[in-house]
Amino acid sequence: MKNYTQDELKQIYKNRVNRVADWLTQNDIGTAVFIDNEEHREPSLRYLTGHTSDAVLIIFSDGYDVLIPWDEILAKKISVSSKMIPFTKYKNSDINTVKAVLKNNTHAKNMKVELPPYLTYPKFLKLVDALNENDCLCRENGIHQFITECRMVKDEYEIECTKEACRIGDKIIDKIEKQIKSGKIKTEMDVSLLIEKELRLNGCERAGFDTLAAGPSRSFAIHAFPGYTSAAWPGEGLSILDFGVVYNGYTSDTTVTVAKGKLSAEQEEQLSLVEKAYNECLKLYKPGASIKAAADKADKIFAAAKRKMPHTLGHGIGLEIHEYPRVSSRNDEKLLFQPGMILTCEPGLYDETLGGCRWENDVLITETGNEVLSNSRIIRV
Repeated sequence: MKNYTQDELKQIYKNRVNRVADWLTQNDIGTAVFIDNEEHREPSLRYLTGHTSDAVLIIFSDGYDVLIPWDEILAKKISVSSKMIPFTKYKNSDINTVKAVLKNNTHAKNMKVELPPYLTYPKFLKLVDALNENDCLCRENGIHQFITECRMVKDEYEIECTKEACRIGDKIIDKIEKQIKSGKIKTEMDVSLLIEKELRLNGCERAGFDTLAAGPSRSFAIHAFPGYTSAAWPGEGLSILDFGVVYNGYTSDTTVTVAKGKLSAEQEEQLSLVEKAYNECLKLYKPGASIKAAADKADKIFAAAKRKMPHTLGHGIGLEIHEYPRVSSRNDEKLLFQPGMILTCEPGLYDETLGGCRWENDVLITETGNEVLSNSRIIRV
């Protein structure tokens, strides 16, 4: 991955904040408020500043932003902002924080304040009471939705981070395949703990989500619960492994199906259908094409065999494991693939008797088509 200088990273974050400021100006709003804490994790915090968690972020319409972190020492090392104030100054109260920063500020063009739509109603009322001199807005289609849409199309830095996450994930898949064939991996726990160790050794922050390793007795579940046990993996039949690794905040998301031993004709058909859906749908992941059409293609392939996939064909990935948009037949036909989107393609079928299979890779939409960033696959042993 390219090594970005501090100045380059500062400019990346500043460009994002300026985009928010432009939206505020165009929509005649003076200030936007973002709150990240244990009650609600706000990915926009990291997207706009580089800071990882537990902070209040306030952006004004002139592009000036104030970061109020709980961990001031960490924030100074990893974040970018116009001004930083420790959360402790306001007695660790987000209401006190927002009220104090907005009072007598000279950066907002007016007194309109956009509050997060994820606030609880009691918290919203308390903030409105505290900001009695402001005109408070709290809505679904405001600045917070705008940032969600901005995050849908990745910039160069986000693409590089995701590619590195996928590269590390592929390296782990290769190691898993070798250890399956050598007999070193015997259980769901073996493979899950191997992933946890390897991702850390390769510079990743964490897993993208709880690893899902399900042997033949549990692979019928779309997301097995619990995520892994001491059961045999891979056992005779169909086993599933769904995992992601996070590099600089950005996650991969891949699913491997392991087919072990002699499968029944029905299991072979199930595998064949998933492979066909993956290969045919991937062709439709291209700029300007309808996202709905790709999902419809998978549904049509499975329906012809009188089967039905119980989940969407895919979803965006990034700072969160599930990001906008979903690759779903419920989408409006006008929602199109755009260059810079990174989405999964993950057709799957599940049966209580036959077991389950899913094939999932991460796909970057390019100017001319797509680039499959990960190398997940169906492994036969």
